[in-house]
Amino acid sequence: MSNSNQPQQSDTQTGAPRKEAGTWQSMVDNNKALLLRKTGQDTAHWVEQARAAGIRSDRELRDWMRDGFGVTGYAQYAVSWEMFGYPEFMLRDADELIDGQYANHPQLRPIADSILAWASAADGVQIQMRKGYVSLHSPRRKFAQVTRSTNSAVDVTLRLDAPAGGRLEQVRTRADDPFTLRVRLVSPEQVDDELLEILAAALEQNS
Repeated sequence: MSNSNQPQQSDTQTGAPRKEAGTWQSMVDNNKALLLRKTGQDTAHWVEQARAAGIRSDRELRDWMRDGFGVTGYAQYAVSWEMFGYPEFMLRDADELIDGQYANHPQLRPIADSILAWASAADGVQIQMRKGYVSLHSPRRKFAQVTRSTNSAVDVTLRLDAPAGGRLEQVRTRADDPFTLRVRLVSPEQVDDELLEILAAALEQNS
């Protein structure tokens, strides 16, 4: 599922080697590692046990793991996906995912591309493609998310300790959600030095 072994290519906007964006493989690997940490058993063990118990559906599996073993949340996904298959969109490569996000809104694609050009050149930034957004990670954790939010705008949502004001807008979130600020972009020209400084600040705070 990952294309991380492909050679780097040159980014046409920066001239720097372009990082290969990750897809869902990192999440799959993280869920498997979480299951192993929580239970001391790997995914193959749990798949074997679930099949022996006659589990036939995702719902049965989740109830069985929760009620019988106290295994909940993301750790369950590792077993469910192995038993019942991966969602189709998780099997797409990074280019397919970004293409799908902007297929019906090509005028917004240059905004995302400009942000990804910065991320590709910035030290310590990992790009993770998802079905509906792109997330940017430091070696420590996620610090920004790029989402086509409307038919005419792309939002950059940030994990950033800074006051709202100017281009930084407050975002309504859950009480425990650290992504409380965003910058809304409607043209590639708005991916300017000010925005890149904001992204760099978020990266530094979360590194």
